[in-house]
Amino acid sequence: MNKTKNDISWENLFKKHKILENINKNGFYEIESSLINTEREARLMAKFDHYINLPKIFKDNKLSILPISRNKYIIGNYNLYQKIEYNPKIENIPIDLPNFIETIDYSNLYSESSALHYAFISGMIENIIEEPAYFTVSGRMSTSNFTFNTNDINNNIYEINVNNSQCEIDAGFESKNCFLLIEAKNYKIDDFLIRQLYYPYRLWKNKISKKIIPALMTFSNDVFSFFIYDFENILNYNSLVLKKQLNFIIAPEIIQLSDILLILEQTKIIKEPEVPFPQADKFERIIDLLGLLVEKDLTKDEISENYQFDIRQADYYTNAGIYLNLIDKYTSNESKEILYSLSNKGRQIMRQKHKNKYLSLVKCILEHEIFNKVLTKYIKNGNLPIKKEVIEIMKNSYIFNVGKDSTTIERRSSSVIGWVDWILKLTENFLFFSPKNNLFT
Repeated sequence: MNKTKNDISWENLFKKHKILENINKNGFYEIESSLINTEREARLMAKFDHYINLPKIFKDNKLSILPISRNKYIIGNYNLYQKIEYNPKIENIPIDLPNFIETIDYSNLYSESSALHYAFISGMIENIIEEPAYFTVSGRMSTSNFTFNTNDINNNIYEINVNNSQCEIDAGFESKNCFLLIEAKNYKIDDFLIRQLYYPYRLWKNKISKKIIPALMTFSNDVFSFFIYDFENILNYNSLVLKKQLNFIIAPEIIQLSDILLILEQTKIIKEPEVPFPQADKFERIIDLLGLLVEKDLTKDEISENYQFDIRQADYYTNAGIYLNLIDKYTSNESKEILYSLSNKGRQIMRQKHKNKYLSLVKCILEHEIFNKVLTKYIKNGNLPIKKEVIEIMKNSYIFNVGKDSTTIERRSSSVIGWVDWILKLTENFLFFSPKNNLFT
C-alpha cells in the first residue's frame, strides 16, 4: 500500500514514544508540536480536515487528534468528524452579481476566499440570515481558554481543556441580530472536522451577545451548498445539529440534450493515450481536482493530505485527468518531487463560463472511443446499457495495457458508467427513454 509522508512520520512517532501504549493506559496522549517537528512540520502533520486524511495508524486504531494549545495536541479515540449528505431534492437557487461589478469573475472562483466574496456580493449570505449583513471577520486568531466534552467512538465522554489554541475563521458575517460563522471548502465533501466550527464558535460566544450561526459552505461544480448548524449544548463538541441546507447556482445556462447530441455527432475519436484507463467513478470529483489545480500545482501527498482524497484516490483521479489531457505531470527542479498541474487545455477549459466549460468537458470524454460508444448505444437503443453491455463494448475496444479477458475491465466499467451518467444528468430536460431503466445496473 502506498503511504504518505504523514503515514511514515506518524508511524515513527508512535513507535519511538509508545503512543498506543499510553493511550490504552490513560485514554489519551498529549504531544508537543516540537516533538512532532522532529519528524515533519507539525502544521503538516496534525491538520486533517476530513477523516480520509488521517494517517493510516490513526485509522487502524480509531484515533484522531485535536490542538489544545499553540504548541500541544491531544490524541484519543475521539469522534471528531461530521458526515455530510447533499440532499438531492433541494432546488438550486439561481444567483448573479450586480451588473456593475467588474472585479469578480464568476468563471474563476477556485479559491475559498474568492468563492466567499462571491457568496457575499451576490446576496447569498443575506438570503441565509434574512437580513442585511456585513463581512466583519476572517483569518487566524487565538481561541482563549475553554473546556468542553467530546464523545469517543463508544460514546464515552471525555473532558478536554483548550488553552489559547489557534483557530482560523474563513469568514464571519454580522447582521443586526446574528453572527454567521462559515467554514468554506472549494470542493464537495463527505465529512468535515467539527473543530473548524466549534473552536471559532466558542471564541465568539464569549465575546458577543448575538446569536451565532455556525455554517459549512462548499463550492463544487458551480454550486454553492450551505449547511446551517447549531450547537445544541455549548459544552458538547458533538452536539452539532443540521438545521437546513441551501443551494445556490451561478447564473445557470441551461444545457439541453440537443447540445450533448451535437457534440456526440461532431466529436472525432482520438487515439487512446498510453496511460492507465480511468478508475475514477465520480466525474464531479475530477472537476473539483481541476479547480484545486487552478490555484497551484500539487504533489500527490498534498492532494491526499489537504483535500478529500486518500493516496489511492489521488492516484486514480490525477491519472483520469492525465487520460483526458487536462492534467500534466512533471518533476520539480527544486524539490525533485512529482507535481501535477493543469495542462494548457485544462486551464483554458476551467476559465470558461458554466455551459461552455461543461460542454468542453463532455467533448474531452467523448473523444475516447469507449465512452462515445456507450453514449451512442444509449441514444440508439433508447435505454441505458446495463453493466455487462458496457463491459462488452470495452472488450471490443482498445484499452492501453489491459487484456480483453482481464478482470480490470469489469472494475473500470464503473468509471465508464459514472462518466456517461454525469454527461446525461447535465441536461435539464434529461429523461430516460425507457421508464424501466432508471439507473445503470
